[in-house]
Amino acid sequence: MKSFYWLVKREFWEHKGGFVTAPIVAGLIALVLNVMLLITAEVLGKRWAGTDNHFNTNFDGAFKPDNLVQAGAVLDMTLYGVTFLILGVMAIVVFFYCLGALYDDRRDRSILFWKSLPLSDTNTVLSKAASAVVVAPAIAVVTGVIAGLLLMIVVSIFATFHGVPAWRLLMEAHPFRVVFTLLALLPLYAIWALPTLGWLMLCSAWARSKPFLWAIALPIGAGIIVSWFGLMGLFNLGSSWFWSNVVGRLLGSLVPGGWVGQNNELVIMHGHDDPASMLNSLDLAWHYSALANPSTWIGAVAGVAMIAAAIWFRRWRDDS
Repeated sequence: MKSFYWLVKREFWEHKGGFVTAPIVAGLIALVLNVMLLITAEVLGKRWAGTDNHFNTNFDGAFKPDNLVQAGAVLDMTLYGVTFLILGVMAIVVFFYCLGALYDDRRDRSILFWKSLPLSDTNTVLSKAASAVVVAPAIAVVTGVIAGLLLMIVVSIFATFHGVPAWRLLMEAHPFRVVFTLLALLPLYAIWALPTLGWLMLCSAWARSKPFLWAIALPIGAGIIVSWFGLMGLFNLGSSWFWSNVVGRLLGSLVPGGWVGQNNELVIMHGHDDPASMLNSLDLAWHYSALANPSTWIGAVAGVAMIAAAIWFRRWRDDS
C-alpha cells in the first residue's frame, strides 16, 4: 500500500502541470471572461438607458423573495458551471495523459529502470489509473469550487450596485450543498470514466507507435463499418446504438456528466421552468440513478477488463 501511495505521488509530481496548472489557468480564464462580461453588460446597459444614473439605480423594490430565490439558484448554477468547465479541461488533460501513461516509458526506455525496482506492473498501472480518475478530478473540483465561489462573490458585488445587498443574495445560494454534490459525484464519475480510461491505457500499453491514432482510428473505423453495413441493409446492425454505446463510451466517457443521457428522462422536460426547482430535481439520487442502467456497469466491466489487458501488455510487451 505504501508503494502504491508513492507511485500515485510520483504521477502527481511528474504531471503537475496538467493536473494542477491547467485547472488553475482554466479557472482564471473563466473568472476574467465572466468579469469582462459583467462589465460589458453594465457599460452597454448605461448606454442603452441613455443616462449615467442607470448604473446606480436602486432596483431593490423589484427583487421580491421569489426573485431572490431564483437569483440564488443562478449563483448555484454558476458554481456548477465553472466547476464543470474546469472538469472539461481536466478531461482533455487526462485523455492525453492516459495515452502516454504506458507508452512514453517504453519509448524513452525508462521502463527498464522501473522494472528493475521492486514494483509490480499491477501497482504501476493502477496508480496511473487512480491518478486519472481520482486525483485529477478531485483537484479539478477543488479548483472549480474556489473559482466558482470567487465568481459568486463578484456577481454579488455587482448586484449591490443595483440595490441588492450582497449578503441577501449570497444567503439565497447554497454553496455548501453544491460543493457536497460535486464531491459526492466523484465516485460516479470514476465508474463512468472506466471504458475510456481502460481503452486509452490499453492502446498506450499495446501500440508500438502513435497510440493516439490507434485509439481514435479503431473505434471510429468500426463505427463507419457498422454504419455501412446498416446502410447496405446487412446484418440489421443499429449504427446509432453502436456510435453511442461503443464509440462514444470508448472515447467520450471522460467528459463529466456523460451519465445524464443514461437516465430515462431529463428533469428539464418535467415542467421545471425555473432554476431553483430544476436544481432541486437534479439531486444526487437523480444522478446516481444512472447506476440502474445496465450499460453503465457493462462499460465499467469492459473498462476493468481493458485495464487488466494493459497490465498484461506492460508485463510482457517487448519493443526491443
